[in-house]
Amino acid sequence: MSGAGFLLTVNFLIAQCFCMFFLAVSARSRNRVAARWFAGCFAVASLSTVFELLVAYVPPPKPWAILAFASVLGGMFMLRIGIGHLYGLKSNRASLAAVFVAFVVLDYLIYDLPRGTLQHALPYQMPFAVALGMSAWAAWRARVKTFVDRALVVLLALTSAHFVVKAFAAVLAGSGTTAKDYISSQFALLSQSMSAVLIVTVGLMLLCVLVLEIVADEKVNAEVDPLSGLLNRRGFDNRVDALMAGQGPHSIVLCDLDHFKSVNDTHGHQGGDAAIRAFGEMLQAAAPRGALAARIGGEEFMLFLPNTGKQAALLFAHALRATRSVSPIPGLPPAVRVTSSFGVAEVGETEPLRFAMRRADDALYAAKNAGRDCVREAEPPAQVLEVVRRTN
Repeated sequence: MSGAGFLLTVNFLIAQCFCMFFLAVSARSRNRVAARWFAGCFAVASLSTVFELLVAYVPPPKPWAILAFASVLGGMFMLRIGIGHLYGLKSNRASLAAVFVAFVVLDYLIYDLPRGTLQHALPYQMPFAVALGMSAWAAWRARVKTFVDRALVVLLALTSAHFVVKAFAAVLAGSGTTAKDYISSQFALLSQSMSAVLIVTVGLMLLCVLVLEIVADEKVNAEVDPLSGLLNRRGFDNRVDALMAGQGPHSIVLCDLDHFKSVNDTHGHQGGDAAIRAFGEMLQAAAPRGALAARIGGEEFMLFLPNTGKQAALLFAHALRATRSVSPIPGLPPAVRVTSSFGVAEVGETEPLRFAMRRADDALYAAKNAGRDCVREAEPPAQVLEVVRRTN
């Protein structure tokens, strides 16, 4: 087997590995359709290595050569469709299919042109450049944001340009006088070496985009309470410091469902879950933009209101209380009402957040002791600090 034949075999195996990788990733990715198109892209394009070997050893060579061209080009058009799914772009598959057929017909028409000339090499390589250029353009139009997305655009553009360079390399290095001569030519060794590098690079970059999305999704899932749909305590802690760094004042609202144990005892855990779910939906709908809403305990919730003073936070808490006290809960009898109590604290200018949370918690207990279904304002931070000093 020649050096080019060996590289053809290596490229086939690499492409098959990437096909399996993308199929595996599709099981976890939210872009599973894109991942499957990428798997198909590598599977179809890898068939060209089989056809190239058939060109050399199984006459007549013309149908195998055209199939080799069509398989690579078909894989590239599948890549374009996958890019569209990855970035939420519509792909006109009828138009893509028409362009694909036109390029295959072009390859058929130029087959008998003298090889090793620009008259043959440029029309042969340009369809590949156009197909990958379409993918690069699609990724660019998708308003990419991350470094990996931008790197993918650059890589696709460079890969597209490299096919134009290959046309001139075919003339300079010599690709043989017939399709059968290609596999033993110097150009075949150069071409397959470059293809091996590009297969690995493009495949790894696409996998990187998909895997990073999976990691981001897993991070979000780890920080979100599945029952209420709000942040959990970890998600709240991971985000609140950035908001605290902004210009104040900031306020905290602690909320607790009243008589929650009796809801569970009377209506079962499904009834309790329904109450938590309804309260979470209410907080999500009512929370102003930029606020953090979290479920921090069984029936306890917290809101962090950036750039919000005490008076505005109190008005917000009163509105929440009034809404909850009169709203029915889906899944519970229509006459059942689950009220809630609230403690509100404005974070002091230099006060640690945990101190403000402690004051809000004290205010919440005061609301509970006052008969529940009410709002209480926390003591000012100066008074709480003074009490701490005295007890120490």
